[in-house]
Parts: sequence; structure tokens; C-alpha cells
Amino acid sequence: MPESRSFFVEFLRLTKQFWCSQQKLKIRGTALLLALLTIMQNVMAVLLTQWSADLFDALEQHSMHDLMIQIGMLAILFVSGMCVTGSHLFIKRNLQIAWRDWLTEYVSSRWMKDGHHYLISHLPGEHDNPDGRIAEDCRVVSESAVVLCHSLFYSIMLLISFTEVLWSRSGVVTLDLGFARIPIYGHLVWIAIIYSALASWLGWRVSRPLTGATNARQSAEADFRASLLEVRENSQAIALIHANATERRQFRELFSKIRLVWDAQSRAWRNILMFGSGYSTLNMAFPILIAAPRYILGRITLGTLMQSAQAFQHMVSSLSWPVNNAGAVAEWRASVERILSLLKAIDDVDAELAKPDHWIQVKCSDRPILAFRNLSIAKYNGPVFAENINMEIGKGEHVLITGNAYTGAKLFRAIARIRPWGSGVIELPSQGRLFFMPPRPHLPIGTLRNAICYPSSRRVFNQEQIEQALRLAGLENLIEQLDQKENWVHTLARGEQQLLGMVRLLLNRPQWIFLQEAFDSLAPQEEERMLRLICEKLPDATLLAITHIPNGASFFSRRLQL
Repeated sequence: MPESRSFFVEFLRLTKQFWCSQQKLKIRGTALLLALLTIMQNVMAVLLTQWSADLFDALEQHSMHDLMIQIGMLAILFVSGMCVTGSHLFIKRNLQIAWRDWLTEYVSSRWMKDGHHYLISHLPGEHDNPDGRIAEDCRVVSESAVVLCHSLFYSIMLLISFTEVLWSRSGVVTLDLGFARIPIYGHLVWIAIIYSALASWLGWRVSRPLTGATNARQSAEADFRASLLEVRENSQAIALIHANATERRQFRELFSKIRLVWDAQSRAWRNILMFGSGYSTLNMAFPILIAAPRYILGRITLGTLMQSAQAFQHMVSSLSWPVNNAGAVAEWRASVERILSLLKAIDDVDAELAKPDHWIQVKCSDRPILAFRNLSIAKYNGPVFAENINMEIGKGEHVLITGNAYTGAKLFRAIARIRPWGSGVIELPSQGRLFFMPPRPHLPIGTLRNAICYPSSRRVFNQEQIEQALRLAGLENLIEQLDQKENWVHTLARGEQQLLGMVRLLLNRPQWIFLQEAFDSLAPQEEERMLRLICEKLPDATLLAITHIPNGASFFSRRLQL
């Protein structure tokens, strides 16, 4: 129970932000309209039961006049029901997509903020496959929440309405104990409550295993998708070393986990469906059977019998909401828990970063320098890779980082504020743009022009600037493909991708450049040409580089040994 209370508290905190967001007036108005339409649906259900009673009474009395009146009433109810149902569906879907839009934006923006998507991947906790949590779980959370809340509200309205109907149709039944006669008012209502309570308790017991099985299956499916995506992104490397059989074994191992959790979920669903099937069959006959004696004794009409049976079914249905929605609630809760665990991991990152004595402090300097003060670089809760790094790098200097390239890459990430583990201070220049060039630039799927301009808009650089940069980098053959859409990571060789990184550099013209083996796929002569091009086209830029070309030292005035 405490765990369930904590879950709902966390969910309500998250939901409160949606209802109090910038679009709160529109969201609340949509929800209010949905509630009004739900009440109208409830009124339609009550009117239909009354129409059913009048119809059967007309049939019992063999009255053609009353039958024609009921046919006219049915036409009115038919048209009204269509209008209410259609409007209700449209409004409900608007609320669902609005909630999903907000939740997706909220979770993804927090995940992407200040490199959190990179940081949490190095921390322990339940935050695997964040892409699946954002794409799929946000959808399930928002859509199912609206459906479940609507059905619960509708059930409550049915319960209020049909309790009154059933109570009035139950009359008074006298229980004769021999020594006393006890009048029971509304006996059908009490039978419906006891019947539903017993069914709900049994249904809850049957459905309990489904929550854990659903959560386990979502995790297993996400792991399998991630493995397939990884193979697609590294297809060339896998093919070159003939690792196809190894990857197939990995697929089988991951899919075997899906089979295991699938079987567990199937057993849970089987039990729920078996219970639900028997429960539905009993619901069809039970209300008529318990009301039939009064009809046989002539105390009620056929119409009253049918209305009592329908009111009993509606009341039991509303009271059985937990049973009827056990599977949907289990799936919804599993998705909510996955979203909350991802947000908790992000909160943990923020909490850790708020402890200044535990991490590298990155500050802005008033001077045009990049400085390291007693800097140490470490692994999260692990060993120290480098310590006592002290250096001031002025504007326009070229510094070669030597020693361990692996540690050098971590130094670059610390400068970029996405690897805070360690101690000491990094002072960044207050003026000038920092530009990082990793071994492989990210080239998003789309046109080559967009890939070159990324992350800026394609409108930032004109055609002449892009063509000139391509020619300087030696990629003039790609000018004709600027507006061609491809997956450029798979289309271009690694060396061509690194040259596109050079094109970006020439277009952006930053003042502080960080090269992390950015040209290691090129021939030594071509890599030297790239370094000369940087010196010629960006003579005032500061350059920190990790490179292994034989004559690379001639381009640098200082060294930083790691």
C-alpha cells in the first residue's frame, strides 16, 4: 500500500504540471466539455433503459399505438446517441494528443537538457532505453490515462443513476425467519453491491501478476529494438569482420527473453480472460434470474423486469470497473513507472551536479583564456584517469594533447560540460564559440545540405559559402548532391564524413576548436592539409587537438601531456 500511495503521489505531481501548463485554459475547457458529453452519455443510457421498459410493456399489452410511440422515441435516441458519441470521441482524442504532446516535450526536453541524455547513460538506475520510454510509454501514459479516467467517471455516473433506478424497481422483499419478518428495501441494490465486490476482489487477485509481466515485456522489447538499431548503424563494421553469426546469437538471446516474459504475460492474460469470460456469461443471466420470481408472482410487469435487469447490469458494470480495466491499468501503470524512473534518473543527475565538491567545476573567465586549475578526471565512482592538470591556454594558441587519447577525449567532454566526474576547475573564455570535432560527426538523415549545416538551420549558410567550403575540403563531387536525401552515415565513407566535419568548421568559423582524432581516417598527407587549412582560414582561432600524424607537432606551439 505505501508503494502504491507513493506511485500515485508521483503521478499526480507529474500530471499537475500538465493541467497548470501554458495551455491550461484550453486543456481544462476540453476536459470540461468531455465531462459534459460523458454526463450526456449517461443520460442516454438511462433513457434507453426507460425506453426498453416502455417497449416491453407495450408488447405485453399488445398495444400497436404504444409500439409506434416507442419506434419514434427510438429514432430520437438513435440520432442523439450518434451525435453525442461522435462529439465525445473527437473531444477525447484532442485531449489525448494534447497530453501526449505536453508529456513528450516535457520528458524529452529534460532528457536532452545540458547533455543529461549522455550523463544518465553512465549512472546506475532504471533508465534503460529512454527512446522507447519517450516514444511509446508517453503515448500509453497519456492515451490510457484519458480512457481510464473517462471510463471511471462514466462508471460513477452510471452507479449514481442506476442505483436510484434499481432501488425504485426493487420494491420491498420480506425475509421470513419464522420467528420474525424482516422487510428488505432495495434488495437488488444490495445483491449488486455484494456481487460486484466479490467479483472485483477475485479479479484483482487474478490480475496482479500482469503489471510485473507487462513491465518486463516492455523492457525486453526495448532491448531487442536497441540491438537491431545498433546493428543497422554499424552494419559495415559487422560485415567486414564477419560477425553476423555473433549478432544473430545476440538477437536470439534477446528474443528468448521476450519469449519468457511473453509466456508470463500470456499466463496472466489467460487467467484474466478466463475470469472475465465466466463473469460476462453470469452477468447476462443473473439479474433476470433474481428478478424473475417477482414477475412470475405477478408483482411487476415484463417492462419492469427488463428495466430492473438492465439497471442491475449497468450498476454491476460500474462497480466492476477495476475488474474490467485490470489489463489496461496494468499496462498504464507499467508505462507510468518507466516514465517516472527516467525522470528520477534525471533528477539524480541534477542532484549530483548540485554538489560542487563532488564534480569538476566549469566557470566562465573574464579573460580570453582556457584554464585548468588542479583538474582531475575520473570515472563515475571509479578510478582517476588524470590528475593535477594545470595550464592556461591563450587566444590563438595551438596545443597538442599527447599521452592517452582516451583520457584526452574525456577532457574534451569535461570542457563541453557533459562529463563532470573528477575535481578541480575549468575556466572557459567568456567570448568566442567553442567547436568540438569528434572522430565521426553526426550526420542526421535528410538532405546533405541539412547535414552540413547541422545543428544550425540550412538558411544560416548560403549556396556560395557551402560550395566554397566543400571545394576547400576536397568534396566538390558532393555539390550536386546537396539537396539529395540519404542516410549519409551509410552512404559516405568514414573519411568523407570527417571531411564534412571540416566543412562545418569552415562554415561556422569558431574561435576555440577542439579536434578529437577528427581526421584519423584520412591519409597523413591529407590530415596535414586539413591542419594547414585551419591555420590559413582561421588564423586567430585557438586549437586543442588529439592527433597521431607523424608531422603533427609542427602545427602546435605547446603540448599537454596526459
